[in-house]
This record gives sequence, C-alpha cells and structure tokens, in this order.
Amino acid sequence: MQTIKQNIKKARHGAVLSICTYIFLTVVKITVGFFDKSDALIADGLNNFTDVIGSTALFIGLTIALIPRDDNHTYGHFRAELIAALIASFIMFAVGIQVIIQTVIKFINNDFAEPSTTSLYVSLFSMIVMFIVAVINYKLANKVNSVALKAASIDNFQDGMVSLGAAIGIIGVLLGFKTLDTIASFLIGALIIYTAIIIFKETATTLTDGFNSKILNQMKTLIEDVDGVIDVVDIKGRSHGFIYFIDVTVTVNPHLNVIEGHKITEHIEHAMSDAFGDTETIVHIEPAVIN
Repeated sequence: MQTIKQNIKKARHGAVLSICTYIFLTVVKITVGFFDKSDALIADGLNNFTDVIGSTALFIGLTIALIPRDDNHTYGHFRAELIAALIASFIMFAVGIQVIIQTVIKFINNDFAEPSTTSLYVSLFSMIVMFIVAVINYKLANKVNSVALKAASIDNFQDGMVSLGAAIGIIGVLLGFKTLDTIASFLIGALIIYTAIIIFKETATTLTDGFNSKILNQMKTLIEDVDGVIDVVDIKGRSHGFIYFIDVTVTVNPHLNVIEGHKITEHIEHAMSDAFGDTETIVHIEPAVIN
C-alpha cells in the first residue's frame, strides 16, 4: 500500500506539470490571438483552458485517492482519479461545442481572421512544449500505473497536434488563403470533442468495472502455471486506477489439507503481484473432480 501512495504522489507531479504548462500557454495564446486576430490561436488557448480545469480536477482526484480506507470505502479512494477524468471530459466536450459554434458564426458572417507571424511562432512553440510534456507524463503514467494520468498524457499529445493544426491554418492565411485560420479553429473544436469522448469512454468503462480482456487472459494463464493449481474455474477483475482487484476460483487436489491449500493461494497472490504490480488477488479454492 505504501508503494501505491508513492505512485499517487508521483502522478500528482505530472498533474502539476500539466497545470503550470497549460496556465502559461492559455494566457499567452489567448492574449496573442486576441491582439493578433487569430481564431485558431484563440481556440487553441481555450482548449488549453479546459486542460487547466481537467488537470486541476486530476490533481484533486489524486489527492483524494491518498485518503486511507475507511468504513464506507473498504477498497480505498483510488477511483477518485477516474471521477476527475470523467469530469474533465464533460468540460472539454462543452468547450469544443462552443469553439465550433463560434467558428460557424464567423463563417456565416464572413468574418475571417488575419493573423501575423507572431501567432505562428506561438503555435510552433506551444507544439514543442506540449510534445515534451506528453512524453514526460506518458512515461510517468506507465511507471505508476495511473489511468487518469495516461489519459492526460494523450491529451497533452493531442494538444501538441492542435497547436500544429493552428500553425498550419495561420500559414495558410499568410499565404493568402484567408479562411484556413478559421477552418483550423473548427477542426480544433472537433478534436477537443473527439478527445473528450475518448477519455469519457475509457474512464466510464473502468468505473463500470470494465476490464481489459487481454490482461485478464494473461492473468489466467499465469495462475494456471502455479504449482498445485489444476484449473482456473473463474476469474474476474476490476481496476481502481492504481491497483487491480482480482477474484479467482481455482481447483486443486481435494486431498490437500488447509495449510497446503493456503500455500497455493499465497503463491498465486505473489505471482500476480510480481507480474502485474499492485494487485490484490482474492483466491477461492474448490476441490477438483478426480476420476
């Protein structure tokens, strides 16, 4: 359990990195975009603003996850980070819709932006920064097994792609295609919505006790190879973000005594933890039918 707490604290460092980066980029993009009249850069800035909220929600969720188990939360508070990711997806979806609505209005009114190279430089700078943050958070998420931080790292990467799209739109305007900046703004809004849907889908699956069937099959194969296990009758799994909870039923030699049966369960528990990290495995033993 101490390892899990350490992992949560490390994951919070990733959330803090995202928050600080997004606040800086939001202020720079919206300010430059407003004075330089770049719809794409403003949309990109609004996208980063949603990420400030999302990353803050993630940090709060991770902080709640550190709260020890109590009478009402016997499995701990680890799923708080997933709820934070779910809330962030709702906010992102709403902002994406707003960006698209504003872009459509500009098309209807034939009101197209005319940014300068200043907006281009800001977009390219933002792209590089977000790619670096994405790599840092992705590696950290894999290291500490954080679902929400991994979702955040994917969002970081897509934000870098959004900035690249904004840069392409601005270049188009500079080359004489006056609608490209506004088109880029529309595509950014669509990408925000797409990202929100992906994060919602993955988070909702975990919150409703969905579990990766590939990982579950790997666990089953591992348990079948444990000495003393004759067959795996049933196996179920659920994820609480930083930790797996696995329920497995195995058959063993019916002539084993309690101590011998208990040793098999310990071997299974240790094998699962060694192979899959922080895992709590509950083993139910049944006597095998021997002909």
